[in-house]
Amino acid sequence: MSADTQTLKPVDLRSILTFTVKLARTAGTLILEGSQAIQSTSDVNEKKNSVDLVTEYDVAVEELVKNEIAKAYPSFKFIGEESYSSGTRNELTEEPTFCVDPIDGTTNFVHGFPFACISLGLIYQKRPVLGVIYNPFLDHLYTGVEGRGSFLTRGNSQPLKLPLTNPKPLPSLQKAILGLEWGSDRGKKTLIPKSDSFLRLAGDPADGIVGGRMVHSIRSLGSAALNISMVAQGGLDLYWEIGCWPWDVCAGIVIAQEAGGVVIGSHAALAAATVAGSSIDPFKVTPDVLTGRKYLIIRAIADTPNETGREAQLRIAKDFYQTVEDSEPK
Repeated sequence: MSADTQTLKPVDLRSILTFTVKLARTAGTLILEGSQAIQSTSDVNEKKNSVDLVTEYDVAVEELVKNEIAKAYPSFKFIGEESYSSGTRNELTEEPTFCVDPIDGTTNFVHGFPFACISLGLIYQKRPVLGVIYNPFLDHLYTGVEGRGSFLTRGNSQPLKLPLTNPKPLPSLQKAILGLEWGSDRGKKTLIPKSDSFLRLAGDPADGIVGGRMVHSIRSLGSAALNISMVAQGGLDLYWEIGCWPWDVCAGIVIAQEAGGVVIGSHAALAAATVAGSSIDPFKVTPDVLTGRKYLIIRAIADTPNETGREAQLRIAKDFYQTVEDSEPK
């Protein structure tokens, strides 16, 4: 790190990535241990459904991560899911800040569904610049560093650059496979607009679904971080979520962007960026987007003779937000 400990250079990010990958794998061992313990007992320590099922291992993993970061980078700030839940409210600053979800996909973790991960993001000057997501159940490691690309490492194999194949065109939502989640807020105010949105996305307009888009299919991995990683990988065309927190998406944002994907905030953010005369970049992840709890991530799309990939991403974003309803998360 440079003489000014709060100034990060590319060489710093490379060394931080090495540290973060090692930390993710260490935490992954504890996650697996916790999952095995939970599968062998009926005594699961639960919280309210509004924050999903969180176990003692969630807390233990965050403490492990927080302590290791404090030893290696004592000047860095820390934002974590469990710290936030217990009352610690660290605001975004210009300083390097780790943003951590110790176990993303805790319902999967509790049930033994092998799509849970640790998500470790680094924010610098209020923007995500490094991301590491590790699924210890499948031994899949996703990494991304600003300006250096993103990669998937499976087991002990060599890292594979993301996306895994050359980007393809995406002519319409009808050709798309979407990542969508029901989420933990099952109240009427949230569930009705979400259900109506899912109905229009999946429904056949020729068979009674007004405004139906009849998308190719819908998937739910149960983890925001892994859904975003799958967009970066190219397995999902887009992922939409209302109600996530920065620690759910921070690492994934870097990984998706470095794979050619784009991140959009809310309906209102997209509208403001695309109104006539606007100079706002609709794909810039501002602090408001990062903390706004509304995210739409779209994969890299190939250029065609009539449209650039960026133009296609913007078209898909507009089409999608014209189809789904906005709502306010709890």
